[in-house]
Amino acid sequence: MPVRIRRHVVTACIPLIACTPLAAQQRTTITATDYNRAEQYMGYKTAPLVFGAGVRATWMPDERLWYRNTTASGSEFVLVDPLRRTRSRAFDQTKLAAAMSAAADTTFDPAKLPFTQFEWSSDAKAITFDAGGRKWSCDVSGNKCTVEAMSGGRRGGAARATATNVVASPDGKRAAFIRDWNLWVRDVATARETQLTTDGVQDFGYATDNAGWTKSDRAIVLWSPDSKKIATFQQDQRGVGEMYLVSTKVGHPVLEAWKSPLPGDSVVAMIQRVVIDVDAARVIRLRMPPDQHRSTLCDHILCRGEWADVEWSADASRLAFVSTSRDHKHEQLRVADAASGEVRDVFDESVPNFFESGNGRVNWHTLWATNEVIWFSDRDDWGQLYLYDLITGKLKNKITTGEGNVLQVLRVDETTRTIYFTGAGREAGRDPYFRHLYRIGFDGERLTLLTPEDADHEVSLSASGRWFVDSYSRPEVPPVAVLRDGNGTLVLTLEKSDISKLVATGWTPPVPFTTKARDGRTDLYGLMFRPASFDSTKRYPIINHIYPGPQTGSVGSRSFSAARGDARALAELGFIVVELDAMGTPYRSKTFHAAYYGDMGDNGLPDQVAAMKQLAQRHRWIDLDRAGIYGHSGGGYATAGAMFRYPDFFKVGISEAGNHDNRVYEDDWGEKWQGLLEKRPGGGDSYDGQANQNLAKNLKGKLLLAYGTMDNNVPPNNTLLVVNELIKYNKDFDLIALPNRGHGFGNEPYMVRRRWDYFVKNLLGAEPPKEYEFQMPGARPSAIVP
Repeated sequence: MPVRIRRHVVTACIPLIACTPLAAQQRTTITATDYNRAEQYMGYKTAPLVFGAGVRATWMPDERLWYRNTTASGSEFVLVDPLRRTRSRAFDQTKLAAAMSAAADTTFDPAKLPFTQFEWSSDAKAITFDAGGRKWSCDVSGNKCTVEAMSGGRRGGAARATATNVVASPDGKRAAFIRDWNLWVRDVATARETQLTTDGVQDFGYATDNAGWTKSDRAIVLWSPDSKKIATFQQDQRGVGEMYLVSTKVGHPVLEAWKSPLPGDSVVAMIQRVVIDVDAARVIRLRMPPDQHRSTLCDHILCRGEWADVEWSADASRLAFVSTSRDHKHEQLRVADAASGEVRDVFDESVPNFFESGNGRVNWHTLWATNEVIWFSDRDDWGQLYLYDLITGKLKNKITTGEGNVLQVLRVDETTRTIYFTGAGREAGRDPYFRHLYRIGFDGERLTLLTPEDADHEVSLSASGRWFVDSYSRPEVPPVAVLRDGNGTLVLTLEKSDISKLVATGWTPPVPFTTKARDGRTDLYGLMFRPASFDSTKRYPIINHIYPGPQTGSVGSRSFSAARGDARALAELGFIVVELDAMGTPYRSKTFHAAYYGDMGDNGLPDQVAAMKQLAQRHRWIDLDRAGIYGHSGGGYATAGAMFRYPDFFKVGISEAGNHDNRVYEDDWGEKWQGLLEKRPGGGDSYDGQANQNLAKNLKGKLLLAYGTMDNNVPPNNTLLVVNELIKYNKDFDLIALPNRGHGFGNEPYMVRRRWDYFVKNLLGAEPPKEYEFQMPGARPSAIVP
């Protein structure tokens, strides 16, 4: 899917067409000092100035927890005991550093230990961790450390890579993996390997997910709770069309080819579901037609690294799963008998546009002990939870009601019949994107808000649900991390972020704002960034940093972030930069989210233009005659669309890695949001209106297009279709091709510099410093393979 790029560091590229300044503009100079000042607000500069933020709890079996905390001198590992209400050092870092130094004959700084994760021993008297390509074991008193090289060479090598591609059984005794398109298991104790399937072949292999732009050698399986069965599938890609990329190097280039179904293709990737009896190495095929390569949430069958929409019963006799139609309009909950392969349809749901089972997490859950299922649906225009009978398929009751969305079900307590979930838009008068934690009974009674502060809450629950860590913040307010009990009562304050050093640099937070949408009624929410030296008597060009949806929006998380890409840094050069979540983005009502379903070329642009006009009416210091726009991936698509659809409004645009025509992007993405491709009588099809190249003739302003030549997410032909039409209509434009880059080039130094230069020249009317060099960590290696 088009992905919004926040942080990715690579280097070096080749500009194919030089940027041409607007000759009519008055020229002043922006110096290297100005760029350096702006660079101080990039993430790699601001992150070291924020302390006590980013608390990520790791829960222990006894429901104590630990986390790594940043401090002015480095970092510390903190151990928290909820029962005793204590917060202390997890171990003596000074002694540990000394023991490590003695074991490795080198020197380690106790405030800068070379690891961020570790594992406790069963008695919590020792820790193990990886550092410097070696495996360490140290007692927590800091008396002794042992160290050994990892198998497979430096950083684990081949042996370690293989370990990451296996899936361990729940009892830890076996691990499943793919070899030659078949599924195997390895006995962990003896290393004995057993082949489970024998008929897997190329393009018809077991447990694979290589349809479209994602690839993995990790087996996609779900072990049964008793570690005796595996649920998986045989993926059929025979006859599916291919996508191609060619590397840049001295000598013969390398051709990369992969199966990539497109909207409208008659043959797309399908899966044949199976259950495997591991001890008998017997494959039981589910008695049903092949399923679509789809899920209820993601544009692949994997969601957040896990196989979505599949659940085993506790006794491993049954398997529940959801089949999704090709166009994502129909969902069928099914239960299979694991021994016979018989499949029973429980209930289904059909929608007029697209179905999703949550926001970032699949929310349906089977309650095998009581033969019930919790189901997510936005059929009443809000994401709600429903309770169904698993045997009859009948609705028992609605669990959540009212305005606002259930976002993610985090925990289901079947004993107390209680659900813990995050939600948004349920608290009147608050930013509808702020996440809160709630508790509710299966019967829809006793809804309780557990995170009361008017802020965005990131939570981590203990296994029992008795405790949770709550880190809350706002875009303009740094986080506070606290420990609460299951009733939401404050137990212990863990960290209060310190941004004093950041503020001392002149940093100013973004300004939240609201405007009305295209309809003049719907509230839209966004952030505005201004330079530290902002002067209300001056006039500033305005730049829109866009990501259009439908999977997310321009603003993204409402939690605190000092940099937010390069939006804050770019503003420092003398711009007003805005990010706005337009209609067509999630978290709001289904009507809001589906605002331009079937018309992806809309991209929320009518709302972006309406909002920018409203801001200019409110603030005389915004110069709407100098309006720019930029974005990456889906944002690149929207940027070019803005320049073509609103040529008199947007004067300068920078479009990076845009999926400009979803007919040449993976099938699942376009068919979910645009619908199935339909031919029209007399020529053309239902995707014509969303294709940017069909509007390229409208270009009037300055447009910079950029793409990576090895981008397997949005391949180069997406951009070259637009280039071809611009040439056809004799339009001036600028182009950067980045050799051997994938999709994530948006924040590498060269691209950031060229982006800033382009706006400074063509929107600010100034001359940028020549070839300014960013001081990004790790930047400089060549991307060209000799």
